[in-house]
Amino acid sequence: MPVDDAQLLGAVSDLRRDTGLPVGFAGIAGTSPRMRLTAFLGNRGTALNGLSVRAGCGLGGKALALTRPVVANDYHRATTISHDYDEPVRDEGIHSVVAIPVVVRRRVRAVLYGGLRDEATLSDRTITAALHAARDLEQTLAVEDEIEKRLAEAQPLAEHREEAAPRERLREVYAELRALSGQIGDGVLRDRLDAVCENLTGAVSPALRLAPRELDTVSLVALGLTNAEIAHRLGLTAETVKSYLRDAMRKLDATSRLQAVTHARRAGLLP
Repeated sequence: MPVDDAQLLGAVSDLRRDTGLPVGFAGIAGTSPRMRLTAFLGNRGTALNGLSVRAGCGLGGKALALTRPVVANDYHRATTISHDYDEPVRDEGIHSVVAIPVVVRRRVRAVLYGGLRDEATLSDRTITAALHAARDLEQTLAVEDEIEKRLAEAQPLAEHREEAAPRERLREVYAELRALSGQIGDGVLRDRLDAVCENLTGAVSPALRLAPRELDTVSLVALGLTNAEIAHRLGLTAETVKSYLRDAMRKLDATSRLQAVTHARRAGLLP
């Protein structure tokens, strides 16, 4: 999925909060060797707004081309970058800048910038904090990409869920989608995921409902995973998984893991 403006602005906000830098901005990288700066916080004017940055040019262009962070302390005297964009940077009053590419599956999706206006250098601690903001956005985009991939795979399985051949794969995809659901912050994408999960299971009994994490746990139990394996998959502790499973078994009127899965399938909660 492409980076959207809200995600980009959120990452810039996180960068400024975590680093304390007065100015932050970012651009979305497309398939061309250019990106356009579109997200700004703490800017004084509009000199950088909409600026088209070519790969290899300036600080951000170098980060885009090398797919690694680049720092310029005393930007206007830096000898390690080209100075194609000196005028808008000067107009914004920026002295030192860090540019960090957001890389997902070996492709730069965006570049985050953080800048100082006073004549100081960016500390290692500040740069590390800025890196964390970029890594958080990378993780979000990677999860969304995986969900899109699983959704695309699930649709044809949902259409043929009664056939024996795809049944086991359908159950695997369902469990994978349930495991991913807790990691996604995008409400629209989460609603799409939930709709596909319901389509994979068919009609759900209105008299029986499991909480999302209880359903996640039972769907992975159905694949034969242990509590420890489920905990790793869901990012939970083994004790938390045990608690979810116990609550699910009580609601399903089950006395064993196998019986919980059987009752859940009979109720239409699992494919």
